[in-house]
Amino acid sequence: MFKTVLIANRGEIACRIIATCRRLGIATVAVYSDADARARHVRLADRAVRVGPAAARESYLAIDKIIAAARDQGAEAIHPGYGFLAENPEFARAVDQAGLTLIGPSAETMELMGSKAAAKAKMEPAGVPLIPGYHGSEQDDATLLARAGEVGFPLMLKAAAGGGGKGMRVVRHQDSFIEALHAARREAAGAFNDERMILERYLERPRHIEAQVFADSHGNTVHLFERDCSSQRRHQKIIEEAPAAGLDEGVRKNLLTAAVRAAEAVDYLGAGTVEFLVDGDEFFFLEMNTRLQVEHPVTELITGQDLVEWQIRIAAGQPLPLSQEQIQAQGHAMEARIYAEDPDRGFVPSSGLIHRLVFPNEAGVRIDTGVEAGDEVSMHYDPMIAKLIVHDSDRDRCRARLGRALAACHVDGPTTNLGFLQRLAAAKVFAEARIDTGLLDRDLDSVVGAAGEPPDDVLAAAACHWLGANESQAAVSGGPWAMADGWRLGAEEARTVDLECQGQRFIMQATGSAERGYRLSLDGHTLSARLTALTDHHFSLALDEQHRHLFLFIGESGRQLDICLPGRRWRLVRHARFEALAAGSGGDGRIVSPMPGKVLEVRVSKGDSVTEGQTLAVMEAMKMELAIKAPLDGRVQEVNVAPGDTLDADAPLLEISAGED
Repeated sequence: MFKTVLIANRGEIACRIIATCRRLGIATVAVYSDADARARHVRLADRAVRVGPAAARESYLAIDKIIAAARDQGAEAIHPGYGFLAENPEFARAVDQAGLTLIGPSAETMELMGSKAAAKAKMEPAGVPLIPGYHGSEQDDATLLARAGEVGFPLMLKAAAGGGGKGMRVVRHQDSFIEALHAARREAAGAFNDERMILERYLERPRHIEAQVFADSHGNTVHLFERDCSSQRRHQKIIEEAPAAGLDEGVRKNLLTAAVRAAEAVDYLGAGTVEFLVDGDEFFFLEMNTRLQVEHPVTELITGQDLVEWQIRIAAGQPLPLSQEQIQAQGHAMEARIYAEDPDRGFVPSSGLIHRLVFPNEAGVRIDTGVEAGDEVSMHYDPMIAKLIVHDSDRDRCRARLGRALAACHVDGPTTNLGFLQRLAAAKVFAEARIDTGLLDRDLDSVVGAAGEPPDDVLAAAACHWLGANESQAAVSGGPWAMADGWRLGAEEARTVDLECQGQRFIMQATGSAERGYRLSLDGHTLSARLTALTDHHFSLALDEQHRHLFLFIGESGRQLDICLPGRRWRLVRHARFEALAAGSGGDGRIVSPMPGKVLEVRVSKGDSVTEGQTLAVMEAMKMELAIKAPLDGRVQEVNVAPGDTLDADAPLLEISAGED
């Protein structure tokens, strides 16, 4: 067994690997960029080495620096995690030439599975069904355009070296192919330092089912069942689960058998994932990821196995810990990816300091994270905050547990997708396991629903909280005259609670106290409400004799409140009485940066005429590109940025005047 392992990665996967190494008694060496000098994975590792500036190409993708760090620190093996260099054959070869062990497959296997034409040549005789496409080495624009015509539209453009939705585009018409190709190449180069692309026939409504496989150096290959990753948006997985619900047993058996054959056909070693698109009773080989997957925890929870430990033992030359017959699956597991992103602004990445993190701590709930309170979500890397993984005896119970666990999470700092995850987990189509890979891109609003007005119980809980907080604060000074409960000689005076939620104002009159309960008057109807704390953030609300549980989180300023039910969350702000709501932009043609990032292109000049929806500029943040589009027809009055500029959120980009004047 290895004594020291260097982890060539960052964030939650680096922390995840450190946890297993520590349990096995293996010393860990972390690497970090300037942006990660105080990151959690650096704090957790036994030792840490700086490998360069914030840009991934100069740090986490710098092969020579990673190898030098491993040698200097006396590491015997390197674990690449996922992303960055995890599927880079050049890196695998460099590790081998340095006399070190890569915890992963060989460079030859990575190259074989990275070459889709070669992979097809191996898969077809192995009996693995293939999807039509082009995976060749000729990568010039003209060749790819011609091949796209042969494959047919719609088709999928995908980074040959990638995953996680980076460098992927659905192209529906030939006219838009070249623009999509160039954008996908840029993303692929930034994320994987590799611009090669593949083309595949795009199936409109398939499921994404993948099989976890393992192989050792003693001739043994097994599967650890399948995962359903169909809940995707822009090819980025959102909620993954194991096993795949409603999958025909014959299809499941054949798919798992095909996955094992695929691994055997390429002499695989270590952990791999064979991905398939399932369309009805048919399934097609999509690709093989020669690394650990982000969603590996759901497989760990249903099998009870530590897949990182399996990786390490196999890399050390040991046989598989279990035979196929010994591997059993129990219950159901789901994983939700908690990201710093703003669903209300097109899911643009968010960044900034995390003031506070709250996660549930209970049986059946697991949190994998690379950050803690006080850490910063950087604009330089993927904006994942954590993975929330739950397990229960069956899918319905598991989904209910997921909803409760998401409601119990809170991030005070960057905007997150927690509310969106709650709505998706509660959606009927997800409950019935009817999501395909394109559904959320086709019809997101009908799946998760509009936010809508906060219900009475949310408004009542907010009022009870703030009224009670005022009473507690006043009581500190002592004596009955200090109480802020509205009591007066002869009559009880009503107090006013002024709330804002999603741009709407809600003004309530209240009498009573926290101890006796409140009478709340809102829009002509009256509610009786009492809020009781069960734990720090878990409350019971009695509303007109009806009781329900909810989670309540107070923002850093004390004027902001998140109230969470299992399928929804609302953010409320308390205003001073008669305080005006903040004015909005009003669609006045002033365009600001939706996120911190870098300007890649500016496609218009001052004086140009533009139409609504036209791309004006392209920005990059957290390895993703975002097209800045015109909000209206008009003429460009000002251009405030140039390619290469680095911007903060809400920095002015352009100004457009309506019409042609």
